[in-house]
Amino acid sequence: MKISVFTLTSPLHDKQTIETYTKEFFSRLDFEFDYKGEDFSTYGKADLDIIFVRTGGTENLFKQRYMDVLDAKKSVYLLASYSSNSLAASMEILSWLKQRGIRGEILHGSHQYISSRISELVKLEAARKALKNTRAAVIGRPSDWLIASDVNREAVQEKLGFDIEYIPIEEVENICGNVGPKEDGAITIYNAIKSVVTKHQINAFSIRCFDLLSSLKNTGCLALAKLNSEGIVAGCEGDAPAMVSMIIARSLTGKSGFQANPARVNVEKGEVLFAHCTIPLNMVERYEFDTHFESGIGVGIRGFMKEGPVTVFKVSGDLTRFFAEEGELIENGKAPNLCRTQQLIRFTDKDATKYFLQNPIGNHHIILQGHWKNIIFELLK
Repeated sequence: MKISVFTLTSPLHDKQTIETYTKEFFSRLDFEFDYKGEDFSTYGKADLDIIFVRTGGTENLFKQRYMDVLDAKKSVYLLASYSSNSLAASMEILSWLKQRGIRGEILHGSHQYISSRISELVKLEAARKALKNTRAAVIGRPSDWLIASDVNREAVQEKLGFDIEYIPIEEVENICGNVGPKEDGAITIYNAIKSVVTKHQINAFSIRCFDLLSSLKNTGCLALAKLNSEGIVAGCEGDAPAMVSMIIARSLTGKSGFQANPARVNVEKGEVLFAHCTIPLNMVERYEFDTHFESGIGVGIRGFMKEGPVTVFKVSGDLTRFFAEEGELIENGKAPNLCRTQQLIRFTDKDATKYFLQNPIGNHHIILQGHWKNIIFELLK
């Protein structure tokens, strides 16, 4: 990712001294950058832009630059050193930005902290860019039982930068014809969905998959498992908020998410058992085929993910609230009376389990490998 650094310097300071200090300052930071100096003509072109406020007395210089070239829709990141009243000027500039409703932050502290924070900002800016490049769709309509899982398309467009279109599920069914309940039928459904994805040039979708049980006598479980592992966000049951959550998660982590619903909650132990009949194949160490749980036909996936750190995440359809909590996957289950992939997760904060019983955001949630709570909060706060 390209990082550009621009500078602001008061004419009262000795230019040579400041340039020497600048080189020494950046030599201790652990990232590569494109040094632009005082020329702001390319501001906004890089993946991440940083303004190094090298001295005090630069507040009006910034204001002039801002009025000329800065994009009010982007966050402004000010780098402040320990000398030459750099921090004082940065604080005045940030206050001016906040008064105008513009996001901003001062990068200040140890070189280790600044480097670490810039690494986080790179991920955030990459995520925002990925979100804007998303083309999402619901194939069919949300399943009838998802009575609390509507999505506000205008809110998604405004806050995340992408729209959601609706594609008739008949497009998939017409390609498939009559596939039957065997594994080759599940592959036919995979090829059909992939064909529709290619035709509409989408990179994220959720499909009303239960309709396929009656029309094709098979499931989309294998198709979703494969498509997710190929980098296409693929969700179940036409659940648009779950799909949006998966899109956000992939934009931040670059990894697939497991869409599942809680089957059992143990508040005393801080544990939740999640289950679903499909999981991205690139999330598991091994997997096996079974039938789809509710219908007893077609192909379901029983995946076994590596035990260890996980994050459970869900955003509401209007983007007004979200849930993100960390924990550990402590066991993969095989109970016969649940959806085929089963994960027992113990939350770091055991009180987090109360959310599922007192104030849940629908039933489906997204399980991510690794701990991502802080950066999710950064993106959505």
